[in-house]
Amino acid sequence: MTKIIEKNRIIHALDVEDRERALKIAFEVRDYVDAIKISYPLVLKCGINIISEVKEKSKLPVLACFKIADIPEISKRIMNVAINAGADGITVHGIFGRDMIKECVSTGKRYGVDVFVVTEMSHPGAAELTQQLGEKIALIAKELGATGIVAPATRPDRVTKYRQIVGNTLLIISPGIGPQGGKIGDAILAGANFEIIGRLIYDSPDQREAARRISLELQKRLTGARLY
Repeated sequence: MTKIIEKNRIIHALDVEDRERALKIAFEVRDYVDAIKISYPLVLKCGINIISEVKEKSKLPVLACFKIADIPEISKRIMNVAINAGADGITVHGIFGRDMIKECVSTGKRYGVDVFVVTEMSHPGAAELTQQLGEKIALIAKELGATGIVAPATRPDRVTKYRQIVGNTLLIISPGIGPQGGKIGDAILAGANFEIIGRLIYDSPDQREAARRISLELQKRLTGARLY
């Protein structure tokens, strides 16, 4: 069972590099998002313990968006480091094969940590290559019992396709809202469980108000809408 509870249906991508700013934003947005996603820039700048610091400050699950992409043994070690640091979920690239995905999913299940498998990325160039393999990756993620997959909010039609493949078995989390072109609500209406939103919140002069406004906008779009 996932540690991320559907309430606001937003995961905040805390893609900043300053510790104090990260902790302040995590605290400010905590009432309007369901989890905090942190990536390599913040971890490389502040150290692995920033995972537990953000978790403590926000009182929310933390998704370590490490997009693990290595041989199974090294992938397992990266998983263990993130888990020991307090991560509630971890992303892994699916493009590197079934054995690597299996190792990560098994490690996640051993410690009760969510594993989200990246099918395709949200930027335009991803459509050239990873889109060709994404559907097979989604099927493997389902077969191996991953928590969910990552699918691009910038291409809602792809989100719908992935939902058809994984059914209701897996969660779908979707990045690419805002500057990349994805519109608030489109991914969820297409079949995603959560939308991942970063710059629209952390680049705002008032992050709490931005998160509140985005949450209200999303709920308004979903109210009365026919979800996939």
